[in-house]
Amino acid sequence: LGGIDILFNNAAYQMMVENIKDLSEDQWLHTFNTNIHPFFFLSKYALPHMKPGATIINNASINAYIGRPDLLDYTSTKGAIVSFTRGLSNQYVDKGIRVNAVAPGPVWTPLIPATMNEEAQKNFTSPMGRPAQPSEIATCVVFLASTDSSALSGQVIHCNGGVI
Repeated sequence: LGGIDILFNNAAYQMMVENIKDLSEDQWLHTFNTNIHPFFFLSKYALPHMKPGATIINNASINAYIGRPDLLDYTSTKGAIVSFTRGLSNQYVDKGIRVNAVAPGPVWTPLIPATMNEEAQKNFTSPMGRPAQPSEIATCVVFLASTDSSALSGQVIHCNGGVI
């Protein structure tokens, strides 16, 4: 078998909790175990099989930058992904392996109707007047996976309809 050319780390669990006093330790740990720990393990064990020209792309979130108070645990994990991306890039850029991230949002995914009431869904938009579709985020990921982005490492692409 050949090596690994592209690793796309993508994981998400979110559940709205209005205040830290109502956020259980179990939910906090579950969110971190789901949203950031797999990025570490997949990257750690994929990197020995990656050669110069390979790339790691991490899926962060706009919430890493806006700090939603009702998604404290989720927001914290997505911020950790941004820091993980920059740190790992600094470790591997001189080996010719690029590490970047996308920070999408708002994006209409199955998480939205599963975790938001109807009123919140109506307000789920961007300055463009709508949330993005997953296919629009995919084009950003494909760009980072391609040689067209060969000068980028440690960067985060904000595909969020102009929110940031």
